[in-house]
Amino acid sequence: MPLAPRRALLAAPALLLPALRPGAARSQPAWPSRPIRLIVPFAAGGAADSAARTIAPRMGERLGQTIVVENRTGAGGSVGGGVVAQAAPDGHMLLWDASSHLVNPALLKGLPFDYATAFTPVSLVTTFPQVLAVRADSPAQDLAGFIALAKSRPGQLNIGTQGNATAGHLAVVQLGRLAGIEVQHVPYRGGADAARDIAGGNLDAVFITALSAAPVVASGRARFLAVAAERRVSVQPEVPTFAEAGLPGLTLSEWAALFGPAGLPEAIATRLHAVLAESLAEPEVQARLAQLAAVPVGSSPADFARFVREGRQSMATLVREANIRVE
Repeated sequence: MPLAPRRALLAAPALLLPALRPGAARSQPAWPSRPIRLIVPFAAGGAADSAARTIAPRMGERLGQTIVVENRTGAGGSVGGGVVAQAAPDGHMLLWDASSHLVNPALLKGLPFDYATAFTPVSLVTTFPQVLAVRADSPAQDLAGFIALAKSRPGQLNIGTQGNATAGHLAVVQLGRLAGIEVQHVPYRGGADAARDIAGGNLDAVFITALSAAPVVASGRARFLAVAAERRVSVQPEVPTFAEAGLPGLTLSEWAALFGPAGLPEAIATRLHAVLAESLAEPEVQARLAQLAAVPVGSSPADFARFVREGRQSMATLVREANIRVE
């Protein structure tokens, strides 16, 4: 299944934490009782980190506590994930993770925690559709032209992505399968690195987020061909979807989502989702997310838990069948 689900409901009731039993108000400590640590397991400045730093202050205002964003990078996001996996499930440490959350269990060996049991899904916050772009001097003027070019040069065209087993890599795999072409995947340590190399003429194409590709395209050193989403991205409305460009079925996005440690009380997860949905509805937040070429989602804990379960199985199958490995 694609990483980007059909749009979930943003609206959610602003629920207060209920008393669980008579006298619970005296025995249950108020939440949150201190600043909340939001662990982002990726480098500062990327799409997921930027979204976190946009939304966290709004959520903190509604909760009456500061939400402190901390970048804990390494091992495809599993270093930061491990920090939250060991945290007390009291709602004062949360994880802001991405699609690697689904891929890592199939890709990384010897993890000290189990992604399937170590976390409580709270909400899929936003998606970042992947875009296919070619360098400016490419003879391919559109997606059909790129597919024809790849078929005329089997295995010779290279496509850069933000890394192995990322959404971009998986999009390259799907493109090859759906279009019947063979290309060379070139993994980088981030979308910005891939964008720099296509700007320098070292790549034939990139499959990265619109946010990473946009500056290079704006400079005239690359050209968008299609976006892997169900609808066009608002900041690049002229770029067709893959379906519009003649290749239906390729809808694949990076995403950012909110998790708590395993055992997070349902009342806290419900409250977190409520303030998240309210924050996503703010015009200022929506405008900033549009600048990031991000699509707000805000799915419920139950819907997101289902998305995680199904996505983990799908990604495990894709990693195995495509023989994706960490290098």
